Amino acid sequence: MTDLPADNEPITSAQEAYDGLQNVSPESPCPYIPGRLFRSEAYLADALDGSVYENLMAVGFRRSGRIVYRPRCRGCQECHQLRVPVGQFRPSKSLRRVMRRNDDIRVEVGEAVPTDDKYDMYRRYLDEQHDSSMSREYESFVSFLYDSPIEQREFRYYLGTRLVGVSIADVCPNGLSSVYMYFDPDDRKRSLGTFSAVREIEHCRSEGLAYYYLGYFVASCSAMAYKARFRPNEVLVGSDRWICFRD
Repeated sequence: MTDLPADNEPITSAQEAYDGLQNVSPESPCPYIPGRLFRSEAYLADALDGSVYENLMAVGFRRSGRIVYRPRCRGCQECHQLRVPVGQFRPSKSLRRVMRRNDDIRVEVGEAVPTDDKYDMYRRYLDEQHDSSMSREYESFVSFLYDSPIEQREFRYYLGTRLVGVSIADVCPNGLSSVYMYFDPDDRKRSLGTFSAVREIEHCRSEGLAYYYLGYFVASCSAMAYKARFRPNEVLVGSDRWICFRD
């Protein structure tokens, strides 16, 4: 893995993230589309300024832990960054139903900090929602969600005093970038993932932020295609070219 840049120095431009020797992974089975192969260009970031990360997203990069990466698959360009222009967002009838279903949920916004209660819920969430490919170890939980090179916000969702969901987003000058949302599987019928996305778009609006970034959209993958429900939205095609996808 190539460190970018020298230890403890922030990345200062998007160009630094892909100049020089490309660090492209070997091919492996695609996690999104059966029968296809996946590979990525990836770098390790010790510190990452929000404005730089915004520029990196505009050329296809995303972040996972301290790794900044973008797909480099042969003969496939199905992964597209998707974002919601906050000022134009209007929840659909189905989204409004989800909001009404959760009108008893209380939201706290603050620093992203791991706790034993969050870890317990995360582990139960993975057992319910995912196969064994994602580690259940505490160290993996921390490195994946809380060991971040960029400033984060944590949205904590409570039913009374009980924590029922946690969502983490990266802070950029012009928006928030969704990282991950996990919730109590006993409350799966509440559609807390959908609720949290709408709630965080509303938070962006209240803070005067222009965009809510939802990560990669893959039309043929049901686990990723749901992102198009948040309309209007834009997808990235090429470099720094966002086009209206669903209005």
